[in-house]
Amino acid sequence: MITPELLARINILARKKRTIGLNEEELAEQKRLYAIYLSEIRGQVTNLLDSIELVDAPPPDKKIQPQGKILHQTTINLEQVIH
Repeated sequence: MITPELLARINILARKKRTIGLNEEELAEQKRLYAIYLSEIRGQVTNLLDSIELVDAPPPDKKIQPQGKILHQTTINLEQVIH
């Protein structure tokens, strides 16, 4: 989990690296903290993508059109349903 303490420590190490540099232990810690942070972000993105559900898919007998045309077609279909 990305905690305020994790972010604070990452920021402290990044600031120190830019100004005076890090020793070997701090470099190892920074690498470990970055790995934790990136793992959490990847997990959040994966969960978000897994929760996406297609609602208005093209009919199975038609070829898939470029994305822009599908969005336009979807808008027309929704307008026809509303009116």
